[in-house]
Amino acid sequence: MINLGNLSPNKGANKQRKRVGRGPGSGHGKTAGRGHKGFKARSGSGIKPGFEGGQMPLQRRLPKRGFTNINTVKYSLVSLDHLDLFEAGSEVTSDVLIAKGIARKGRPVKILANGELNKAITVNVEKISTNARTKIEAAGGKVVDPKE
Repeated sequence: MINLGNLSPNKGANKQRKRVGRGPGSGHGKTAGRGHKGFKARSGSGIKPGFEGGQMPLQRRLPKRGFTNINTVKYSLVSLDHLDLFEAGSEVTSDVLIAKGIARKGRPVKILANGELNKAITVNVEKISTNARTKIEAAGGKVVDPKE
């Protein structure tokens, strides 16, 4: 009968690792399978990613282009269609949108005017497009400015 006390892997399933550099009797002594001298025989060697045998690597051959602004703000974009999920009269904040899985955590939220809104809701997020603001107010809703 098999139980947890006498389980073992199938024969040949587990292989012992090769212990190199343990003397001539092991068959992998002296140079430990690295051969004599050369780059690959040294410690810390090994071909690094992008190395092309001494040829100028691709990442250095291609021209550098453009500029990446480190101060740019990436917004989590939310359409008006997503706001239609909330009940009329409710307040929609960034935290509520993140909790519902509509917006991404760690990013400020921006509402875009994609789709239609048919309910009067209060929106309090970091940024909102002009068209989205007019559509929310046309539906009887209210937009709270985060700067206030």
